[in-house]
Amino acid sequence: MQHSVEDRLRDLGYELPPVPNPAGSYVPAVRAGALIFTAGQLPLKEGQLPYTGKVGREVSIEEAQEAARLCALNALAAVKAEAGSLENVSRVVKVTGYVASAAGFNGQPGVMNGASDFIGEAFGERGLHARSAVGVTELPLDAPVEIELIVELADSRG
Repeated sequence: MQHSVEDRLRDLGYELPPVPNPAGSYVPAVRAGALIFTAGQLPLKEGQLPYTGKVGREVSIEEAQEAARLCALNALAAVKAEAGSLENVSRVVKVTGYVASAAGFNGQPGVMNGASDFIGEAFGERGLHARSAVGVTELPLDAPVEIELIVELADSRG
């Protein structure tokens, strides 16, 4: 029997959290036809940021990779809320990651591998995606990473 995405997340040691409440005037995810676009998700765990600061200074690459996994997990929670089930996702289309970077830090792709590998483990071939890894000066709440997802659903009802 094939395991569900949520079963694979549990096998990896993660439980899909409740959708984080928006911190402003937006919604966690929007469906447009067969696509779901998530708002940027921070690495919140039980409502708290386990890591703060700049990657390459206060936050190690390994901590930033874990932060990227937490961002992806929160984005998947927003996708599930909009799609009804992660099994309705036919493919992860794109991951965009923002990495709060110390001066001279240029390892953003390595940080984002934390999220990309995590999504690949959860979705298998459906998780192969395009990606952008962008270094930024600041992120909300002094978070080290923020991630957005675009996923495609199996049906295109609008």
